[in-house]
Amino acid sequence: MERIIGTVSRGLRTPIINQGDNISEIVVNTVLNASKAEGFNINDKDIVAITESVVARAQGNYASVNSIAKDVASKFGENTLGVIFPILSRNRFAICLRGIAKGAKKIVLMLSYPADEVGNHLVDIDMLDEKGINPWTDVLTEEQFRNYFGHIKHTFTGVDYVDYYKSLVQEYGIECEVIFSNNPKTILNYTKSILTCDIHTRARTKRILKANGANEVYGLDDLLSTSIDGNGYNEAYGLLGSNKSTEESVKLFPRDCQPLVDAIQTKLKAATGKTVEVMVYGDGAFKDPVGKIWELADPVVSPAYTAGLEGTPNEVKIKYLADNDFAHLKGDALKEAISEYIRNKKSDLTGAMAAQGTTPRRLTDLIGSLCDLTSGSGDKGTPVVYIQGYFDNYTK
Repeated sequence: MERIIGTVSRGLRTPIINQGDNISEIVVNTVLNASKAEGFNINDKDIVAITESVVARAQGNYASVNSIAKDVASKFGENTLGVIFPILSRNRFAICLRGIAKGAKKIVLMLSYPADEVGNHLVDIDMLDEKGINPWTDVLTEEQFRNYFGHIKHTFTGVDYVDYYKSLVQEYGIECEVIFSNNPKTILNYTKSILTCDIHTRARTKRILKANGANEVYGLDDLLSTSIDGNGYNEAYGLLGSNKSTEESVKLFPRDCQPLVDAIQTKLKAATGKTVEVMVYGDGAFKDPVGKIWELADPVVSPAYTAGLEGTPNEVKIKYLADNDFAHLKGDALKEAISEYIRNKKSDLTGAMAAQGTTPRRLTDLIGSLCDLTSGSGDKGTPVVYIQGYFDNYTK
């Protein structure tokens, strides 16, 4: 019978993973047991993906508010600290802010508006139009912001993040001034010591600040890039990609992931004779159409993956071929013509009309989004995702 199923994504349940667990053995055993229990074969070019959270848990990659505070104090001393462009998230930034506040003497908190970097809105952009405010040029004080917009709560969380973030700083008896601007240079009117908290734009922000007279410029990626008092760390991303663990600690983005994915691939090869691709994934990269939030708070979608996941898709658009090159054909003749075209397509279709509309993103970013949606972020209990048929096409 002709095959009629394409890509299949399965969320696999594992034991609760804790610090010190052998994550590679757990993942391999989970895949092998799932294959037997559910009756699917393990094939070459299948994909095993592990959420970054359980990797970091197994590593014990945690850090306390105190360790964050100590790092902040060592970098900024007694200077007024400008904390700029944080995302609006209790999970992602609130505990980091506690540590930052505990290590500072005074904070000027500069928020981007109408939304943060990943799409959490402080205020609807239509309200800016109504008030005649240009977010690219206008700087607002907290009083001005309140006079224009009042107290606005986040669509999903019900939190007024201006009040919430300010209260976290003030818990430590630290003075906190809040301003609103999208221009990094604005903060230099208040202090020359800046911690930039943006994720994907951090290199540009640092460059602008350093070029315009800042004295100390660090990013979240520079905090806990080495261990403080034996706490966890991430040499590449620091606090970026961290999540709330407790009210006094965060779980950091995992480190040393490449040896892990290579080891899982090797063990599965030994057990099955098949070369399965393996990756660690964090946030996907997709946008909520209602809340307007980009699910992209991690510094990268995948911190490590095996070699077969390098690159971007090289695909053609079937509907384009059917409507153009083979518009005169129908039925089996159309099917065979398209199949033959796909079998003989060029190895690089960049710029080809038949490839227009295909997604020009890296494979790991696309697969990471699929995995993130499969595993979810709640109580599904499936931190391992097994994908089959991803590299197949219409001819397979």
